[in-house]
Formats: sequence, C-alpha cells, structure tokens
Amino acid sequence: MEEKKYLKWYNKVGYGSGDLAGNVVYAFLSSFVMLYLTNTVGLNPGIIGTLIMVSKLFDGISDMFFGTMIDKTKSKLGKARPWMLYAYIGCAVTLVANFAIPDSLGTTAQYAWFFVAYTLLNAVFFTANNIAYASLVTFCTKNSRERVEMGSWRFIFAFSTSLLIQSVTVQFVRVAGGGAAAWRTVAVVYAIIGLIVNTISVFSIKELPEEELKAGKDHTEEKYGLIEAAKLLFSNKYYLMICATYICQQIYSAMLNMGIYYMIYILKNENLYSVFSWAINIPVIIAMCITPMLVEKMKGLYRMNLAGYILGTAGRVGVIFAGYMGSVPLMLAFTAVAALGMAPWQGDMGAVVASCSEYTYLTKHKHIDGTMYSCTSFGTKIGGGIGVALCGWLLDASGFVKEATIQPESCLNMLHVMYLWIPMVLSLIITFIMSRMNVEDANKKLRKQLEEC
Repeated sequence: MEEKKYLKWYNKVGYGSGDLAGNVVYAFLSSFVMLYLTNTVGLNPGIIGTLIMVSKLFDGISDMFFGTMIDKTKSKLGKARPWMLYAYIGCAVTLVANFAIPDSLGTTAQYAWFFVAYTLLNAVFFTANNIAYASLVTFCTKNSRERVEMGSWRFIFAFSTSLLIQSVTVQFVRVAGGGAAAWRTVAVVYAIIGLIVNTISVFSIKELPEEELKAGKDHTEEKYGLIEAAKLLFSNKYYLMICATYICQQIYSAMLNMGIYYMIYILKNENLYSVFSWAINIPVIIAMCITPMLVEKMKGLYRMNLAGYILGTAGRVGVIFAGYMGSVPLMLAFTAVAALGMAPWQGDMGAVVASCSEYTYLTKHKHIDGTMYSCTSFGTKIGGGIGVALCGWLLDASGFVKEATIQPESCLNMLHVMYLWIPMVLSLIITFIMSRMNVEDANKKLRKQLEEC
C-alpha cells in the first residue's frame, strides 16, 4: 500500500533552504572563528579551545530542554516553527558578536566577550533554532520517502552553503580591507542573509494538525518531564549511536576545517582551501540528489549508510598516502571519494532519527519526537565544540606561532596528524557504529511482535 503524500515539491525545497540559514552561522563559525581569534585578535588557541569546551557544558543541558519545550509547544505556527523563527534573531546578533571583539578591550575582557557571545549563540539560540528545524521532518509529514527527500534537500542547501562560505570568505575579508573591521562586516552580511532565508523557510511549510500526527497511534501515553525525557533518550541504544555518530562527524569536520592552516603553512597556498571545499561539497551535493533513489535501490537506509562509510573510510586512507606523497591532485581525488561515500547519511539521517523515535514509541509507548531530534543539535554542538577545542589544544601544544610565516617542525607534523590521520580514524569509528545501527530491522521485529500479541 502506497503511503499518503503530504508535501509539494516547493515545500521540500523551502524546508531545505532552512539549512542555508543554519550553515551561514555554523559553517562560518566553525571554519573561521579560530583563524579570526588567533591571527586577527591575537588570542591563544589553547585558551580558546578550553573556553569552547567549557561553553559546551551548557549545551548538554539546553539541547534536551529545548527538545522538550518543542514537544510541549502549542501555537498557530505549530510546535517547531515558532522556535525556528524567533531563535534565529538571536543567532544573527550573536554571530556578529563573535566576529566583533573590540580591539580596545584588554586580553582578559576579549576572552570573556568571546565566551559569552559563543555560549549564547550555541547553547541558546542555535540550539533552539536547529532542534526545531530538524524536528519539522516529523511534524510536517508521516511519509518515510518524503522525510528522506526533505533530508536530501536540507543537505543540498547545507553543503552548497558550506561550499560558498568556505570558497569566498577569505577573499571577502581581503576585499573588505582585511583585519578586524573586515571580519565584522562579513559577519553582518552573513547574518542578514541568514535571517531573511530562515524566515522564508519557516513560512514555506506547515505542520500537520496534532490529530493527523496522532492518527493510528495509542494516545494513552503519560506526560513526561525533562528528567523522564532524558531517561527515555538514553535508554534508546540507537539514539546513543546517532549521538556518537554526530559527535564523531563534527570532530571530523573541525579537523577538516583546520585545512586553512594546512594550506597556509604546509601547501603554502591559502587559496587551495576553497579548492578542497569544492572537492568535499560537490560530491556531497550530487549524492544528495540521488539519495532517495539509492535508499530504494539498496533496500533500506542501513545498507546504504554502511556501504557509504566503508567507501568514505577508504577514501580517507587514500588522502593520507597522497598527502605524504605531496600530490595535491591525488589528495583532491581521494577527498572527493571520501565525501561521496559519507554523503548518503547526511541526506537520510532525519529519516533514521524518525525511526529511532519510533523505536522509543514501540518499546516505551511514549512520543518524544521533538526531544529525539535533540541528538542532531546535541551531537552537532558537543562534537563541534570538542573538535574546535581539540584543534586549539593541539595547535597550541605543537608550538604554533601566530606571527610566523614559517611554523616550527613540531607544528607542521601536528597539522599532518590533524588534517590527515584523525579524520581517517574518526571515519573508521563511524563505520563501526553504522554496522550496528539497523534500527529499521529492529522496528519491523517490534511491530511484528505487537501484531502477534
């Protein structure tokens, strides 16, 4: 029996554009905040890493809090869209604040300014916006294929935006005059673009009425608070696997973002950073377009994601060999192979999280859809925080000298470890997790058991 369809093509595209707004914030911050703080403001990378790590302690609480609040929200816009709409205003303001640290402040005050701005952006505004955005997949359609398509559109926009941000930002800052004022100008432009696109995305799609969402489900489940929500989440082994995958992915991305240092100090050409961005993002965008077809071809999400990460890990091994050979063309080729293999998970993970939420319902008889999508924000920010912090610590420990055009040998060796070896190890860990994440099969077995009772 064919599933009921809920969405038009423009609803899916409109939803996907929301990740353009999200990545204007996330790609800009994750790719360039460390470079701005070390090479423009002149702060110590090790201290920056520590501040980011401390900031992430707040994120662990705020993710589940906002997920629970979304589940409990009732408004004319629905459950998720109000949070997505209004939280982005705070995202725009605090994004600018992160790249507008006053030169007149003392060093201690500059660290404090960054810590407050970074924490507000990540732990409050981006959390609320991102969880709401991710959970819309559940609130707007009950059709599993449409959920995969929404995920594909989302990440087409996400990786297109990342490609654009990583390709033009260095040149944009240079054209704007360089220095602190230029970074501030770029941040303002990106914040305005994000604010406009996010608003368009919110009003391009509607949430289904609660009666429609609950149709065919048991309505006797008890209400739950934040503590019980946490227990429900952490009793779901697939939720833990998805969180672990997100965290590894974000550390992986943070290491690749150190490519700007790798290009400057090892390959001696900062413009190669945008070339490598193309090698990463173009294969991902292509894969996003065919992910729904691949899901059907490989008969499920599990097989496709596992096969993809096996290919991705092989690609990262190739990057290591090419890196030590000093062959930029080979590095680009293997980078593209790795990105292509890892891409399908990006497109279908919304559908996997929805299946994970169904697993909780089938085992605990509780609906925690919005809370379940906290894993996307939780993993993104915890993993991203650990990744950026680790980059700062390793850079500082290696003897990085911000004023030097030629770095010490210890720093160059560390950049090889960070850009070549750590991403490969992380992709191998994710491949192992993928081999255990067959939530589709688990749900089928549970549904069969319930039917037999």
